[in-house]
Amino acid sequence: MEKIWRVLSVLPLEQRHREYLQQAAGGEAACTFRWKSYASVTPEDVAWADVILGNVPPALVAECAGAGAEKSHLCWMQLNSAGADAYAGPEVLRPETILTCSKGAYGVSVSEHMLTMTFCLIRRMDQYLRQQVRHEWKTAGAVTSLQGSVVLVLGLGDIGGRYARMCHALGARVIGVRRSVRGERPDWLEEEHTMEDLDELLPRADIVAMILPGGPATEHVMDERRLRLMKPGAYLINDGRGNAIDPAALKKVLREGHLGGAALDVTEPEPLPADDALWDMDRVIITPHIAGQFLLAETFENVVRIAGENLRAFVSGAPLQHVVDRKAGY
Repeated sequence: MEKIWRVLSVLPLEQRHREYLQQAAGGEAACTFRWKSYASVTPEDVAWADVILGNVPPALVAECAGAGAEKSHLCWMQLNSAGADAYAGPEVLRPETILTCSKGAYGVSVSEHMLTMTFCLIRRMDQYLRQQVRHEWKTAGAVTSLQGSVVLVLGLGDIGGRYARMCHALGARVIGVRRSVRGERPDWLEEEHTMEDLDELLPRADIVAMILPGGPATEHVMDERRLRLMKPGAYLINDGRGNAIDPAALKKVLREGHLGGAALDVTEPEPLPADDALWDMDRVIITPHIAGQFLLAETFENVVRIAGENLRAFVSGAPLQHVVDRKAGY
């Protein structure tokens, strides 16, 4: 008798999404579904599941399906996020449990957010918005152009690659940094490097845009020394992980006026405390980790599509896409 897989979904699905996933799974003969939400999922739900679709709280996964959960039979977990570092540790999932993410689902939304923040900084829109609140009609100062600027992109995955291509199309000179250089350089990159070259690249960039994954290798990669290596007046954008930037060091160099400004969709810690000095610093734009999420309808459709394609592959015994390297965290 063929096994009937028990699939727990915590995705905010419409009926059409549920029907799509059921069809992808091969119907009731292959899978039985339990539809829950992130807020309502219980330990019993997690312990019941062979497959989880969506980001169940990591502590709950560890409790009910981790190394210490001897009765757990969780075979595979499909995250609705592109980032996977919160689930990659050995305390969250057993070694044999497959972990996949939604890499590729967020490219449009996050890259467009990064481009928006780029123009806000170089055109001083943050200052004009504050002046509007105060009913002040005055010039905030000189601006710069993306055309001819050197943009250094740290992280050239789906999101970073899209942002780099848009900057190139608008006339910027784009330098990319990734884990390893892969064959022929794309025409939208002037140069391609690894993180080993970062210290030499930072002084050349007018804009440093970060979309790095989480994990020990990227924690405080932008410390005070590297922030000071940036060109005076350069702009810093971070849409990857908040802990990639040392927050105390960032405040220090901003107070000294070394940087032209910063746009942060991610911070350390999150949420950013209401009394944190970053909120009130000049030329700092803060958004509450909303570049991705499901605020753009296309993003969620992509997440459901990836989950469906992987579910079809899982049931048929085919390889899954976007498998996370749990040692690396992404």
